[in-house]
Amino acid sequence: MVEIRLHGRGGQGTVIAAKILADAAAREGKFVQAFPEYGVERRGAPVKAFLRIDDDIIYIKSKIYEPDHLVILEPALIGVIDLTYGLKEGGWIIVNTNKNPEEMKFDGNYRIATVPATKIALAHHLGSKASPIVNTAILGGAVRILNLCKLKTLEEAVREIVPLKEDENTAAAREAYELTKGGK
Repeated sequence: MVEIRLHGRGGQGTVIAAKILADAAAREGKFVQAFPEYGVERRGAPVKAFLRIDDDIIYIKSKIYEPDHLVILEPALIGVIDLTYGLKEGGWIIVNTNKNPEEMKFDGNYRIATVPATKIALAHHLGSKASPIVNTAILGGAVRILNLCKLKTLEEAVREIVPLKEDENTAAAREAYELTKGGK
């Protein structure tokens, strides 16, 4: 089983990102769970979403306390809250940033990948300049690094789940897939 925790802010599409990736994995025959954990439930507030993917039925019904990987949609949360709590040693941290992976510093033995998701979202007019919606872009990077499904399957899930700007969202996922930095 692969367990992933996503961190973002309300309005960035963190919860939808988990749903999209779960849908894409399910399309490839996997069993999945995707669910959110909200704080004060308002735009801009920290949001967590959880995702489980397995080849077998998933019986666990709790939030994820020890994720295999993290996806960070909002880099401003780094250092403000402890994002790596419970993260398994050697796990991937996929961060929305223009920085190179070696510039990112996290305490612990983790692998880092970076995705310029905000830049990509702005280029594809996803959200506004003040509040870009980075979810489909960060997922392109996550799929490249974690190999949870094929890019084409992710694009199909994006088209079905995201009701607006299907072409722009799938293009953002594709571009992020190509621009993600981090070794395998």
